[in-house]
Amino acid sequence: PCVVGEWSHWSGCAEQCHPGLRIRRRYVQQEPKNGGEPCPALEEKAGCLEYLTYQGEDCGHEHVPAFITTSEYGKERKRRAVSSLWPSDKEAAGYCVEFRTESLSHHCALENRPYARWMQYLREGHTVCVACQAPAMNIDTHRCAGDGHNADGGKILHWEAVGNSQCQGTWKKIRQLEHCSCPLVHSFIFT
Repeated sequence: PCVVGEWSHWSGCAEQCHPGLRIRRRYVQQEPKNGGEPCPALEEKAGCLEYLTYQGEDCGHEHVPAFITTSEYGKERKRRAVSSLWPSDKEAAGYCVEFRTESLSHHCALENRPYARWMQYLREGHTVCVACQAPAMNIDTHRCAGDGHNADGGKILHWEAVGNSQCQGTWKKIRQLEHCSCPLVHSFIFT
């Protein structure tokens, strides 16, 4: 069978104060022979975000991850009484952000609890729509945390699935729209 060495230490984040990826590797010590067991993955990636600069200064809280859940939850949320702080005309005033998923943990695909199966539809390279609505929308700024408001298209942003903190990854903002138009399985909401 294939024999691999121990995992290396995780690399540091490429940039301070910006979400990105860290990597760890292991190396083949013996190739498989005569139909032996093939080699497992030799590289793992994970999201990372440093909150301190190399000089030890606080980066600020610009990069709060976006917390997302299935858009089905939004329908349920509308049925319940929304906070009285939001007049009914503001209730509908939301927006949609389209993202292109860059990376995600393997934990998303493994999720099979009935309420969390939506996580299985998250895939690298897919375009997803995430709606920002009350009560997730900040009443003062009219924005949802982690929506990439000031981010250009090249900026890597971090997200996490509500209900399974191990299902997380990165994405890049494509654009902001008035209404979401993605297929249901690629439609989510900020929580």
